[in-house]
Amino acid sequence: MSGKHWPPGTQCVTKHDHTKPKPQELAFHKGDVVTIIEAVEGKGWYRARHNETGQEGLMAASALRQRGAIRADPKLSLMPWFHGKISGAEAVQELQPPEDGLFLVRESVRHPGDYVLCVSFGKEVIHYRVVHEENTLSIDSQQHFSNLIDMIEHYMKEQGAICTKLVKPKPKSGMKSAEEELAKAGWLLNLQHLTLGDRIGQGEFGDVLQGEYMGQKVAVKNIKCDVTAQAFLTETAAMTKVRHKNLVCLLGVILHNGLYIVMEFMSKGNLVNFLRTRGRALVPTQQLLLFALDVAQGMDYLESKKLVHRDLAARNILISEENVAKVSDFGLARVDPKGADATLLPIKWTAPEALKHNKFSSKSDVWSYGILLWETFSFGRAPYPKLSLKEVTELLEQGYRMEPPEGCPPAVYALMKSCWALEPGKRPSFKKLTEKLQKELKHLGDV
Repeated sequence: MSGKHWPPGTQCVTKHDHTKPKPQELAFHKGDVVTIIEAVEGKGWYRARHNETGQEGLMAASALRQRGAIRADPKLSLMPWFHGKISGAEAVQELQPPEDGLFLVRESVRHPGDYVLCVSFGKEVIHYRVVHEENTLSIDSQQHFSNLIDMIEHYMKEQGAICTKLVKPKPKSGMKSAEEELAKAGWLLNLQHLTLGDRIGQGEFGDVLQGEYMGQKVAVKNIKCDVTAQAFLTETAAMTKVRHKNLVCLLGVILHNGLYIVMEFMSKGNLVNFLRTRGRALVPTQQLLLFALDVAQGMDYLESKKLVHRDLAARNILISEENVAKVSDFGLARVDPKGADATLLPIKWTAPEALKHNKFSSKSDVWSYGILLWETFSFGRAPYPKLSLKEVTELLEQGYRMEPPEGCPPAVYALMKSCWALEPGKRPSFKKLTEKLQKELKHLGDV
């Protein structure tokens, strides 16, 4: 066991309970998440911080396993019990041998748009039609649910209008339960520890709320629609693979009311609003350069992990209490099963090859980064002022590029223009952008 070596900052999950610690040891329950601070002299021990209580102490390596990254393969499902279009007879076959409370949900063949909840009880399988009306689902017109996940959660707790409480889901063959996989990898949080507060933002897919998790301030994205929540598993899986000081940190996931994605709280909001509300008088050039450098470093790290952002813009950069800029909404699945829907693309930020041929890469992210630089140095103005989306697309084809914002250092404008090279291969890498910004900051410091 003593052969494990985890560097500081590694996230680990505890394998068992340890409720009566000796002096200097950390108390924990099975499944708690801790962060390694350092290895301790003497083999097989670490000093670690408990992610929920914030307490620090000693832990044996044998009590820990590393928190895993989640693979977002298509088999990972929030609704493993959903079998799609199968007949009543096939559902009965699936629910053999009989077992009280074994269940599945299928699409109704007879009533398209409705569902059927099939439950094993006694020696038979009972089929309940789930009627879909005005965006709600109901079995008995008394209880209404916003999605299937909510409905199943309810009937697992209460029998209500059906023959028995739901006890055991019958997964569709080949499907893996997202809940089990998230728990196994150490990313499933406990709903009881979450307190929700005010709404701090509204995304395309749901609200972002401020909250508290075990005394820590957090931001919580709540996605209620089950289809969208399923698509967001991909974003969440991308977030479990990465950890960098300039990326918004995922704390974990709660499966309730669809999906809650729990992230670190960034108290100063997004970069656009930060700049617009403070302006030139309060934000010196050096601070703008530091923000630009933060973003370039976060993106350089994503590029090294072969992750493409697709929606890099100042609105997706969040600012911490200490004025550190962090990239958010990375790995966001374009929630559109037919490939990217061109009408959803943020045209003024998207590279020409991505708009025209749907070719997204780290180089298309670099193009968007050039636009983000322009937003930053214009203190949050919208890019291509006074131009319609159609005009922007046509003018870019003809070689038009934006003028520098007022007061923008020439070296920074040169960087913007290099990001807007028409040929993706001619644009700089994020590593190169990082080096140039560091040089510019040093130059500013020497003046």
